[in-house]
Amino acid sequence: MADNPVTAETLTEVIVEMKKYRDRLVNETMEAAKKAKLSKKATMAKLEPQLTNIDSKLQLLLEQQANLTANN
Repeated sequence: MADNPVTAETLTEVIVEMKKYRDRLVNETMEAAKKAKLSKKATMAKLEPQLTNIDSKLQLLLEQQANLTANN
């Protein structure tokens, strides 16, 4: 494995992509649920564990980015 240092720019790109993924996941899942005539509440309940996981990883990335920015 190469020793590539993580940069604030790289973290920014990853954060942006994760936010896009999260939004796309919600939108596409809700669209599919709507077509299947499933309730929004039930669909969100099924999605919640994944969204919680994504949100926690996003939070870690944001903290890492803040630390990098503060140290430079």
